[in-house]
This record gives sequence, C-alpha cells and structure tokens, in this order.
Amino acid sequence: MKIIIDRFEGDFAVVEMPDKTMYNLPLSLFPNAKEGSVISIEIDVEETKKRKANAEKIMDEVWDD
Repeated sequence: MKIIIDRFEGDFAVVEMPDKTMYNLPLSLFPNAKEGSVISIEIDVEETKKRKANAEKIMDEVWDD
C-alpha cells in the first residue's frame, strides 16, 4: 500500500490513503519526509512468522515451570 504525505500540522503528518481518505499520523513515523513524499507500507510475512515463533517459545518456557 502506498500513502502520500499531504501536509504537516504540528506534530502530525496528514496522509492520503489510496481511497483518498485522510488521516493524521504522528510525524515521528516519517523522519526526513517532505510534503508529497510517497510512503510504502507492507507486511513482512517472514518477520511476522519469526516473531510469532519466538513469542510461542517464550510462552512455552514460562508455562513449563
């Protein structure tokens, strides 16, 4: 998904979503961005799997006591 930074208002970036809706998101999410910057958002499937496996391992260790 790609979003566009429309403008900055205080500590927020006003971003335009693909369906043309606008959202205020914390400016800290977009270091070095400028008005008009296009931001790509993607789901990292492999990293998600690794984190889930790690969380399950930790939970198994906790509950095995």
